[in-house]
Amino acid sequence: MGLSFRTQADRLDPQFHSFTMSSDDGTRSYGFVHTFYEEVTSPQIITAMYTLYQMHHVDMDSLVSSLDESDAESLAGVPVCLGCAGSFDAARDTLYVSKALCLLTPLPFLQASRQFLSQLHQAVTSHTAPPLPLESYIHNILYEVPLPPPGRSLRFHGVQGPIMCQRPGPGELPLGEYPLGEAFSLLGVDNMVQLLTCAFLETQVLLYSQDYQRLMTVAEGVTTLLFPFQWQHIYLPIVSTPLHHLLDAPVPFLMGIQRRDGAQRTSLHLPHEANLCFVDIDNHCVEAPEDLPLFPHQTELIQELTEVLLRFGLPLQGGVITKPTTTTSTTTSTSPRMSSLVLEDLMEDRRNGNLGGEELAVLERLQALARRCEGGKMPDGGKTLGHVFEEEEEELKAAKLNIQLREVFAGRFAAMFGRYEEFVIHSALDLDSWLSNREGTFSFDKGSFLSVQPATHLRFLSRFLETSMFSSFVDGKVISRWADREPMQQLFDNRLEKERLYDTDKDSHNCHYRKCTALFESAQATEHRLLKADHTAIHPHLLDMRIGQGRHQPGYFPKLQADVLAQGQNTNKWSSRVTASRRTEPKRSAMADHSGVDNEQRQKHTFMRRSLRQSKLLDPSPQAITQTHREFADGLLSECRLKTKRMLMERMGRESVELGQGEANITGLQENTLIHGLCDLLERTWGHGLQLKQGKSALWSHLLHYQAAQGKTEAPAESPGSNSSDQRLFDDGALLLRGSLIQDMRFIQTMSEGLSEVGQARAWIHLALEKKMLSQHLKELLTNQELLRQLYKPHAFLLCEEEREQFLFHLLSLNTVDYLCFTRVFTSISIPYRVVIIPMKKLSIAMATVNPWVCVSGELGDSGVRQIPKNTQEIFFQCKNLGRLSTLQLGQENSGLLAKCLIDCVMVYNEITGHTYKFPCGRWLGKGVGDGSLERVLIGQLVSPGGEDDAGRWTGTPPELASPSQSVRTVLGSLGSRIQEDMREAANNLVKHFHKPEQERGNLTVLLCGEGGLVLSLEKFLLHGFRSNRLFQRNVFVWDFVGMVHLVTRCVTTSTAINASPRNIGKEGKFQLFVCLGIRDRLLSQWLPLLAECPLTARTYDEGALLRDRAAVHSLSRILHTLNDFTVTLEMALVKGVDL
Repeated sequence: MGLSFRTQADRLDPQFHSFTMSSDDGTRSYGFVHTFYEEVTSPQIITAMYTLYQMHHVDMDSLVSSLDESDAESLAGVPVCLGCAGSFDAARDTLYVSKALCLLTPLPFLQASRQFLSQLHQAVTSHTAPPLPLESYIHNILYEVPLPPPGRSLRFHGVQGPIMCQRPGPGELPLGEYPLGEAFSLLGVDNMVQLLTCAFLETQVLLYSQDYQRLMTVAEGVTTLLFPFQWQHIYLPIVSTPLHHLLDAPVPFLMGIQRRDGAQRTSLHLPHEANLCFVDIDNHCVEAPEDLPLFPHQTELIQELTEVLLRFGLPLQGGVITKPTTTTSTTTSTSPRMSSLVLEDLMEDRRNGNLGGEELAVLERLQALARRCEGGKMPDGGKTLGHVFEEEEEELKAAKLNIQLREVFAGRFAAMFGRYEEFVIHSALDLDSWLSNREGTFSFDKGSFLSVQPATHLRFLSRFLETSMFSSFVDGKVISRWADREPMQQLFDNRLEKERLYDTDKDSHNCHYRKCTALFESAQATEHRLLKADHTAIHPHLLDMRIGQGRHQPGYFPKLQADVLAQGQNTNKWSSRVTASRRTEPKRSAMADHSGVDNEQRQKHTFMRRSLRQSKLLDPSPQAITQTHREFADGLLSECRLKTKRMLMERMGRESVELGQGEANITGLQENTLIHGLCDLLERTWGHGLQLKQGKSALWSHLLHYQAAQGKTEAPAESPGSNSSDQRLFDDGALLLRGSLIQDMRFIQTMSEGLSEVGQARAWIHLALEKKMLSQHLKELLTNQELLRQLYKPHAFLLCEEEREQFLFHLLSLNTVDYLCFTRVFTSISIPYRVVIIPMKKLSIAMATVNPWVCVSGELGDSGVRQIPKNTQEIFFQCKNLGRLSTLQLGQENSGLLAKCLIDCVMVYNEITGHTYKFPCGRWLGKGVGDGSLERVLIGQLVSPGGEDDAGRWTGTPPELASPSQSVRTVLGSLGSRIQEDMREAANNLVKHFHKPEQERGNLTVLLCGEGGLVLSLEKFLLHGFRSNRLFQRNVFVWDFVGMVHLVTRCVTTSTAINASPRNIGKEGKFQLFVCLGIRDRLLSQWLPLLAECPLTARTYDEGALLRDRAAVHSLSRILHTLNDFTVTLEMALVKGVDL
């Protein structure tokens, strides 16, 4: 708070607040401050303050006189003395100065510390001197009051009465005395859950309030509710003004700043807002980042928390908290204070439960009498007996509420992560090898874990699994193979084991919400300790000190004898044992950490997890600030390296086992999570050291400034009629420019998605990543050095040239893999496509005789029929985003005698993302040639730039199969085993497709109709040993045989419906449709034995044909029967025009 002066016209009530100090290893110490105002008696100070006030008054008068009339009117309401409530007259006013009493503790003993400091101050303001010098009480708490043992309570003595403190036992939640009820009441339950969601996902959290204690209450409440996880980043609940540069920190943080009188939210300069959770405590408001996922079972969780709060009578919405007054101005009607030792002993015996029935009844009657009697104020500001009891009840109530609220969240995470140990990967043989390969090691099987979670929880969980707190939690589990588990993790694991013993629900992945059943049981232990002290510290006593110094003077805190308090005096054996035990306790804990592993290795791992040391952050010197921001820059570079490496490992590792065009075995949700993390990293990088920003997104602000600068300098664009390869003119006259940073920006700005600045920045990143232009675009953005120096402070990361180049290099590595992140996220936008039909080179002239049309289909729909203009081989059109393209229908109207052509392939270009799809054909289109097809369904594949020659090799349209000639029958006979193997592999690929989670599945059409698909494999099977007596060995198609076979009614119905279809899809297309319908209707496995037993088969197939091999037919029928367990949904492009 700093030094402040006030007069009798200002508020002089004592104020209490606390603070915390974090060490480099993550442990915290707590400070508790009791601030009061003492009258200034020094004439020199009074005169100096009066002179300063007059100087300020003159400066204000001159400022107002120099302003314009409008500006002067705006200052009319400003007090004469800025920051003061009124004026100061040395002759009339009494001057007061702030003083503070501070107590530091290793654990958050909030209530005991508050009471001790309050009693110390009340002893000073009392007209009667305390029984002992103040040094005795201070010496007692410093050297003679030990920490309570775990699971025990301790009573020690303040100046005016006994004080209780307690510690939870080994099986209970860690100590947390900050009132969670107050935090929930200040913000409301919904806002508090939203704030906790932000904390769990490690966004930047900034608390804002006039009251320091409110900042601490909310901050400590948040970190307390994270159990069993721990906050791993910057934690400064109270940030002083010299440390406001830490708001530039490009890392997750949980910080609080004080609202100055009259300050508004808009007056804050916050460089990071894209992923910032801003909490205005005083106005009960939480501004969460965009696209924040819901906490799992959020509605049910809010309902359970609400029920707990209602049981304790707390308001549910953000509002003013009413507490029992602790100041000297008590309005409660009470009896005069009974300060005799007998009554004090009775009160202590009541705490300890040592009173019998009659004695307790007498004490209760005394208490009731004290509440009924009128006594007014107590002399010397003391507390009445009734007031003491009320405070005890309020303290007990707050403690029980804390436990119950914490148990609700602990129960939630026990339900979500009850089986987490099954997914922990133990790959290292010893701790040294694990530490040395930590970055390249996966310690948790995230994909498998997510695959068994409810779909509604996946967005939250997929992002939570990427946080440092979860990574640290899993690392602790891995290290526990060689060392003792950390206390928080051991407690959580023990709770999980206990729940499994009593869990009668056999379904381990049951997703229904279960309320916490341990609320009252957990609160009972705390209540028992607070009502009955297990230990009592020795009373304060006289010390060996000089007589006369520090004598009591009401209203003035005396100067303490420092030499008496500098060290503990061994006045008795018990106190010496306490002091010795305090000195040896850290050693014992260090020795306990040695079991199974070197303590230095554990510390090494701790520092690896915590890249920033809190102690350095608190140094406001210019050298320390420069060093801090240098560490921030190094941290950003390291994070970029790790994120890009993770994205590459996930993507490339899965691509190596892809089958056909099937999706990699990383869910789309996981991929989106990794890309979301990359967007967050870029926002924090561009926000570091930013001093001029438009909107909430630092990156988009920079892009807008760059766009404005380029608009002033760029030359006029080429005319639409130019032949530039980077320009395309559409039917509506719109000019599309491809490839540049500005052009991508313009497209994002024209999207009809209603995106905010943050949304536009993310869309631009998604588009650049999909185009493999992210590194190149950012490099271009950073070429304008003059703009960089204008926008950023000297310590900004973007002005560190070497680190910046390495950052771009890591981003460049992402070009080695393919992403469809823009296409799949922004599904409702309009995309321009270009379709080019490529005929066989020798017959390209035939294209002039046909009138072709196309219909492009993808994951999100189809384009509808698009007629190719006459005498051309390409068409441009715009339609709603089709997603990843899968099939293309190519047809013609068959007008004219020469309306036929041999098509090599069809190329489709996405003019926004730059993706190219190749649809191989290699067949005739027209009547009287090939199979007489006027329409074909082609299967496509996304090809990499420059890789068109290899496109379609794996998953494109299968090549045309000629009927076997006599000369090659022997060869086909030897290939029978290979054909059966291909058939088994095609069916196995379909089985694996359906066993994947739905979000991981690839394109089913590819597995059915593409290269190596079921249709092609079955066609090879049926062509094996097929006889052909036609002249010149003309092509004979499997459909010729199927059409001649009259089988059961279902087969006839299917083949008849296919023949009756108005589509001219040819014999190959009809057989493909026949197989697809058989799979869909679960009939294919029944048709194959009937085909084999048909009399026509013996006349049509050689004796060695697979169709005449009973074992082969039986084996294939069993394979196809396994596909009956799955529901097959066919693309409309395959079944269009068939009424079945």
